[in-house]
Amino acid sequence: MKLCDKNVSQIGFGTWKMGGGFWTPDYSRDSHYVEILKYVINNGINLIDTAEMYGGGHAEELVGKAIKGFDRENIFIITKVWPNHLRYEDVIKSAKESLRRLDTKYIDLYLIHWPNPSIPLNETIRAMENLVDQGIVRCIGVSNFDVKLLSEAITLTRKYEIVANEIEYSVNNKSAESDIIPFCEKNNIKIIAYSPLARGNVKNNKILEEIGRKYGKTAIQVALNYLIKRSIPIPKASTKDHVDEILGSLGWSLSDEDYERIRKL
Repeated sequence: MKLCDKNVSQIGFGTWKMGGGFWTPDYSRDSHYVEILKYVINNGINLIDTAEMYGGGHAEELVGKAIKGFDRENIFIITKVWPNHLRYEDVIKSAKESLRRLDTKYIDLYLIHWPNPSIPLNETIRAMENLVDQGIVRCIGVSNFDVKLLSEAITLTRKYEIVANEIEYSVNNKSAESDIIPFCEKNNIKIIAYSPLARGNVKNNKILEEIGRKYGKTAIQVALNYLIKRSIPIPKASTKDHVDEILGSLGWSLSDEDYERIRKL
């Protein structure tokens, strides 16, 4: 699969709550999380999703440490600017600070984390396009944008396209299939699915378990396999065993019948 002219894995990896929570860093498990991230990359997942808000930027620092020793061109890094930083100069500053924490030469994809109705979207888009011109960012996108806002963002771009919209999407929350996913598909915008395991709740889904038995797969693997048809899911894992389970969602496909059964859940 291609994103920003780079090959990316069908599944990415999320870093929310790695190195802290909402703007608050936690350094107590740094070596563990760096090891997990390296394990993820070594096992073929090359899309890593983070944000300036995660641990107050510490998640970005962990990603920066983990990617050392890998060919940067083979890794795809997404990070996001928080909605209170969407003024022109604040966007530029946030991106430069993210780049510093990631300790790399560029950000593959830079997203508006959440919309902010009090700041003109045009001002934010201008700044993001400037970041591409400077070489700080390769591609731009959005997160948590509905059809109306995304349509506006598309019309406001002058030089570069909106390439992705990161949204909540799981087998437990398929509302996006009715509007935003078809809109993105029509406009060649990739869907990146956060909370793809519904914060762990899919593992207890009896229907997914039943379908999984046909394929020798777990409910989690079935749930992710369903999502990769129309999105790039970005699950998070805190153990190597969980990473292995995530990897087991690749290399096979649900039958049309089973896909439809899950779609109608």
